[in-house]
Amino acid sequence: MDEKISLIPLGGVSNVTKNMYLYEYKDEVLIVDCGIGFADETMLGVDLLLPDISYLLKSKKKIVGLVLTHGHEDHIGALPFILPQLPQFPIFGTPLTAALANEKLKEFEVGSRVNPVEFGKGQLSLGSFSLSFIRVTHSVPDTSHIFIRTPVGNFYHGSDFKFDLTPADNKKIEFDKIVAVGKEGVLCLMSDCLRSEKEGYTPSELTLAENFEREIAKAKGKVIITTYSSNISRLNQAIKAAQKFGRKICFVGRSFYKVRDVAVDLGYMKIDKGSEISVEQLKNYKDSQVVLIVAGSQGQENSALSRIANGDSKEIKINSNDVVIFSSDPIPGNEISVNNVIDSISQKGARVVYSEISSDFHVSGHAAANDLMLLMSLLNPKKVLPIGGTYRQMVAYKELAKKQGFEDGDILLTDDGQEIVFTKSASSFGKKLTLKKVYVDQMSGEEVEHFVLIDRQKIAENGVVIVMAEIDSETGKMVNSPTIIARGFSSQESATLNKTLVNELRNKFSIKTERVNDWIYIRRLIGEIAEKNIFKAFRKRPLVLPVVVEV
Repeated sequence: MDEKISLIPLGGVSNVTKNMYLYEYKDEVLIVDCGIGFADETMLGVDLLLPDISYLLKSKKKIVGLVLTHGHEDHIGALPFILPQLPQFPIFGTPLTAALANEKLKEFEVGSRVNPVEFGKGQLSLGSFSLSFIRVTHSVPDTSHIFIRTPVGNFYHGSDFKFDLTPADNKKIEFDKIVAVGKEGVLCLMSDCLRSEKEGYTPSELTLAENFEREIAKAKGKVIITTYSSNISRLNQAIKAAQKFGRKICFVGRSFYKVRDVAVDLGYMKIDKGSEISVEQLKNYKDSQVVLIVAGSQGQENSALSRIANGDSKEIKINSNDVVIFSSDPIPGNEISVNNVIDSISQKGARVVYSEISSDFHVSGHAAANDLMLLMSLLNPKKVLPIGGTYRQMVAYKELAKKQGFEDGDILLTDDGQEIVFTKSASSFGKKLTLKKVYVDQMSGEEVEHFVLIDRQKIAENGVVIVMAEIDSETGKMVNSPTIIARGFSSQESATLNKTLVNELRNKFSIKTERVNDWIYIRRLIGEIAEKNIFKAFRKRPLVLPVVVEV
């Protein structure tokens, strides 16, 4: 019987985030990436989404290691939540990736640590898997593709990338290694497909430097720049431009402080002595003397930029001479939040530059159509599998693959939880895991059950009604009138609700003459009566919370 390798994506296929992939050989499992997803405005009280690792927890297979492709949250952000649930195993990433991940693990007091791997230091052996890290360009330095050698065949894990021939940090793509591993033979290429619908090549980061200089030179007030905290190349461009015109640099926001410290410590960021000031020192300088680099490019509710936009910052006030530059695109699902922040800033008279009106301050970190076809051509794999994009982008990638001569059967479109089984000569779909949605409160780190999310949605849309009733345990009768507390109703509605519900409940419980044995039933009965009457009177379905007191 042919030996086989199984690939099981737990996240990152047919969606953009929660990247986590399992490569299985016999009783061994290699994990690639461990990322989070981001909650949208419908997920009340939820900050993050995690990959569902139920399969890993039940499996008796040995995890031989975990490797990280780069330092973005959707590839490393789930580590502090997931690692404590799993047995110990070695974890590896390139130097910056490891440093960013370790800072996160330290913050959450998780004992595991990521081991740094230098480019060009040979192969890494994890069980039956042998891995090589290959430098590519993306919107965070030290991004890698991972070439995975197995007894069945070789896999090229080509996560987020673009072919930037003039990267801002001058660290070039290792084209020679890509060509070399292609000559070894590639059974399957897993490729970023997020921009497969875009023609041509993705522009270089280098094009943005002059634009930062132009805006800073002509600005009469503060220049506020917001981008992803991990986009160190972009931050360096902003820092250089600020220093060129003698402006002080001020980082604002917890995520930026952490990334700055890590990047400076590793030599990935250089700030001239005396150029940086703290938020508290801003009062000592004119607006025309500062550039602020502020966290919150995605419109996060409690971010530094949102607080500034809404006038909640004591130190930073926006005025009509200021320029606010969004050097990022909204992540899908964040458009409303980002637009709300832009509106708030615009109302204060500042000029706002964002991607919908200008392409001068953001270029994507993801490969466009020609980049993707070039990677296919360099590697010449037997199979291709698009990852890290929506299903429509996977379909667009399929069309690109067809242009490169791939047959339908060699282009694998799949979904999270769907196993793909590879032998040396063929591939087929295996088992399909049922993956649940795992919601997390970022502050507490606690998992939020799905039913809790539904309750929160109810409260937001229709309000909440608390019914407090005293029941005589000997007779089952209601003692005194129940107390009704309603939120999400007008004062007139509350008065009507109180009168109607009190009468209905008193009538229902006035005739009972037997000892109460099932208090769960009593509680449910009160809830059902309340829900029925509220819907009849107001056509609303609020969250009803019956509170029963035994007397």
